[in-house]
Amino acid sequence: MMGRLDQRQGQFFYSFDLDEAVPDDHMVRRIAAVLDLGWVHEALEPRYSNTCRPSIDPEFMLLMLILGYVLAIRSERQLAREIQVNLAYRWFCGLGIEDKVPVNQRLS
Repeated sequence: MMGRLDQRQGQFFYSFDLDEAVPDDHMVRRIAAVLDLGWVHEALEPRYSNTCRPSIDPEFMLLMLILGYVLAIRSERQLAREIQVNLAYRWFCGLGIEDKVPVNQRLS
């Protein structure tokens, strides 16, 4: 008798650690080890208005652009797609497994 995968009901709870999914020798870990963007919010705060809708986090945007440079991806849409599907890139950008890529919401 041939078995079939039963996909009628998804799993209710997941035990998944994104940090464990990214190998210790992955390129993004080496970049993150030497990168310090703690200055970004303070340095850029005067450039943002308090009356408009919230922007995309500038630290996230810099991390995303660094990935684009390292991976030679010039299209912001393509880069957002890569971050959406690659766990290591999600980890590097500070996104969780279920977080949406903020740029995708504006590019759609």
